[in-house]
Amino acid sequence: MNADPHGALARQLDAMHAQDDPFGYRTRWYEARKRQVLLATLPHPHFERAWEIGCSNGELTAALSPRCSHLLATDLSANAVRQARARNAGDPVVQVQQAQHPAQWPDGRFDLIVLSEVGYYMPPQALQEVAGRIAGSLTAHGLLVACHWLHPFQGAYQHGAQVHGVLAAGVPLPRVYRYQDPDFLLEGWSAMPQSIAQREGLR
Repeated sequence: MNADPHGALARQLDAMHAQDDPFGYRTRWYEARKRQVLLATLPHPHFERAWEIGCSNGELTAALSPRCSHLLATDLSANAVRQARARNAGDPVVQVQQAQHPAQWPDGRFDLIVLSEVGYYMPPQALQEVAGRIAGSLTAHGLLVACHWLHPFQGAYQHGAQVHGVLAAGVPLPRVYRYQDPDFLLEGWSAMPQSIAQREGLR
């Protein structure tokens, strides 16, 4: 067993982010489409305060920014943080910070928390602790969104579907939507179960 899983993980992620776009977030249609699906499923047009956990090189951060008044983006990797800051330079909405979760945790509450393509990199105990703390960082009507790849790969502690199982068990909120295709799973949890149509009086 690794006595320093977070240190090993930071080194692994830094090595990945030695390249400018290690996962093809900027070049692959798969990634662009996935971002569009995530954005389209958000049940509100705008969020006052949002937090993206595991921002990588900041591509999803840049896509989320127009929907937010304030957006905190965090990552364990110093290289990822550098890339995310460069990608979002000049955007007053975005604040990018290096952080190790759950040991380091932001103050206040958020009406949107996004966990995309990061849960399987977290050691299982850390993921459970993160899941247990998320509800306390959401506003009364806040939304948690998780999106993960469904196929095994080297360096993952667990399968993407298992990550969502840990989140569902640790976050005491009802699931309000779910999308799955052959490659990724996207889910949202919130204390506000009303659909968009219900909120707008269509039914």
